[in-house]
Amino acid sequence: MRRARALPSRFPEPLPHVIPNVDPLSAECAGLPADGSLAIVGNAPGTGACGAAIDAADSIVRFNNAPGFGGGTGHRVTHLALVNRGGQTREWLADRDFLRRPVVRAAQAFILPFPMLPAEHNVPEPICWTREMLALLRPLGRPVHLLPEALHQQAHTLLGPRAAGRPNPSTGFLVTLALLLGRPAGARPAQAYGFGFAGWPGHPWAAERAWFAEAEAAGRLHVHPPSPTDR
Repeated sequence: MRRARALPSRFPEPLPHVIPNVDPLSAECAGLPADGSLAIVGNAPGTGACGAAIDAADSIVRFNNAPGFGGGTGHRVTHLALVNRGGQTREWLADRDFLRRPVVRAAQAFILPFPMLPAEHNVPEPICWTREMLALLRPLGRPVHLLPEALHQQAHTLLGPRAAGRPNPSTGFLVTLALLLGRPAGARPAQAYGFGFAGWPGHPWAAERAWFAEAEAAGRLHVHPPSPTDR
């Protein structure tokens, strides 16, 4: 078996705790087996033929509304990343049936990708819904992991040279970066599905694609491109 090579020096050590009772994402606190298989499932169209391979992973991380869950992209999820800023979050908070959604009910833990803004910085128009999401998820009694500001700074450092201006990383990039940072250097490569590097024009897609390619070259990640014929 090919041993994964260590990440380059631009990939730092795992990150510290930031808020009591809410953990940053790392293998020891997130229930991720140190050398277990890991599937990271994005939401790009064309991922429908990978369900069996995804379900076979020890840990499976999905995102937001997780289209294809329960069907073509498989039936298992261990960690669900839920964006905690913006209009999508506000829609979830207004949905009385949100906690009854199959992917939410099946998730064993949740990941909130953005740090909590101080209340005085969340006015006049609120954009950060971290407090509300924590309250919404609390009745489920499952762990919630919040990605800290230090991770965002690292993401800006990694993407900045390839992006115009200050980069605004996607949730998929932030969570994948956190997962790799919390994974031992000798672990088998994580398997990334459903990453099309396209969508909202505010994200630096070309820079993120290049970083994924570097992580794959370092033996830490294997990217399964979406199939154009399934779109």
